[in-house]
Amino acid sequence: MTLDAQARPDGHGGHGGHDEGRGDGREDDDTSGRPRRWRRILRWAALALAALLFGGAGAGYLYYEHLNGNITKARLNLGDSAPPEAAPNADGQTPLNILLIGSDSRNSAADLKLGGSRADVGRPPLADVQMLLHVSADRSNMSVVSLPRDTMIPIPRCTGPDDGRVYGALTLAMANESLGRGGPGCTVATWQKLTGIRVDHFMMVDFSGVVAMADAIGGVPVCVKENVWSHTSEGHGSGLKLKAGTTYVRGEQALQWLRTRYGFEDGTDVGRTHAQHMYMNAMVRQLRANATLGNPTEMRRLAETATKALTVDEGLGTVKKLYDLSTELQKVPTERITMTTLPTVQWSQDHNRLMPAAEDADQLLAMVRTDTPLDGKGAAQLTEQVSDDPAAPAGTLSVQVRNATGTTTEAPVPRRADAVVRALRDEGFTEAVVGAAAAPAAQTLLQYPDHHLEGDAQAVAKALGIPLTQLRVSGDVTGVTLTVGADWRTGPTYPKSAAPAKAPESAAVLNGDKTDACMPVQPGFTW
Repeated sequence: MTLDAQARPDGHGGHGGHDEGRGDGREDDDTSGRPRRWRRILRWAALALAALLFGGAGAGYLYYEHLNGNITKARLNLGDSAPPEAAPNADGQTPLNILLIGSDSRNSAADLKLGGSRADVGRPPLADVQMLLHVSADRSNMSVVSLPRDTMIPIPRCTGPDDGRVYGALTLAMANESLGRGGPGCTVATWQKLTGIRVDHFMMVDFSGVVAMADAIGGVPVCVKENVWSHTSEGHGSGLKLKAGTTYVRGEQALQWLRTRYGFEDGTDVGRTHAQHMYMNAMVRQLRANATLGNPTEMRRLAETATKALTVDEGLGTVKKLYDLSTELQKVPTERITMTTLPTVQWSQDHNRLMPAAEDADQLLAMVRTDTPLDGKGAAQLTEQVSDDPAAPAGTLSVQVRNATGTTTEAPVPRRADAVVRALRDEGFTEAVVGAAAAPAAQTLLQYPDHHLEGDAQAVAKALGIPLTQLRVSGDVTGVTLTVGADWRTGPTYPKSAAPAKAPESAAVLNGDKTDACMPVQPGFTW
């Protein structure tokens, strides 16, 4: 079973108070016509969304439509704006960004049974799990960025899709509040505002999805360094109780793992995200190891549970569309999946809350925005010109330079674009000019409108030492345009140290091929 990434869009654990998860797809050779095709799609639905094999095309098609009817759909973006679509790479490929959301909703009997108080029934749900899954344009690697639910961030104005209710923008609020402001489309809008990254799809699941998936694959192996019991004298904690070493968690115990805060690391929400990453990696490996799931009756139950627990945007609103997405995700080798947590610091006004750590968070998000691998295996490199398009003579090549060197704490460097223009002219690019100032950018970017100017852009990059991974085709420019970011505030050439080779250490990187990860236990929570 080639499940690699394909287990991604689903298997994501709970958080904060609560959570969810699911698994995902597969593939067959379609050599026997329509019946085999429907069986293939349904087989994926039964693993990532359940695995179910049907013999007849008619029965398979009817059940496929039945599963489609189970899936809840919602608007992708409830905000007033969105970042531009990602520019294609030199081969015309674009990255894919999927927001994974874990709802803590208690509005079904199944979810209420798995956790929470009856007093929570009817309240707006919280997005206690939020993970941005970024698949590189060439599908060679995948980055996952988690946002701890206790992080204080701006939430943009959102409009409810059903009643038209307008939720005013919030300057600072807990990250998980966005879901209750109209639905998952507001969580998407919040991520887009926070990161400057356009979200292509979202997938949201509730408590029961985790339980169903863990049961279907026979449990997920997780590890703790000591005996752990997530329980306080005041009754707080997930209730997770495990012996030291590796345990295959399933059902409600899997949900407890994904919800545990008290008992892991320092007892904060950051530790919980690290445990969720460990679970996700282990689940992917389990899915890859299980070529079949055996009992058709059990698979049918899982298909029903999974599709009923799933809410997606309209662009993913059928099993077939989810299957197509899984074929893209499974192109990524497991060892090129990199789990990270957005770097945070304690909020000065409340030690129980977090704030994004300016420099490290900016670096991590800039790498995702520019499609730079977080694992260091595809680090930005300056190479000789590789384009089939030859560069024009430097003296005839027009280049516009824009100043975007401002940050959240520093003003733009005065006349920075002028200094870079002078450096270009010293290299023979006499047609270089200063353009209008640009919005602050964490990373320098060299854009060009189409592939006919690719060679020209690479010549500029080589002259200034800019890594070729920071070149982009963009419909927003009419010629070669250099946006000088906050990573290049001084000097005539781009600083080699400015191009990060991999994610910062504060992002708590966990790679998909790490099989010996084991959670530290918080003092006082052993038994």
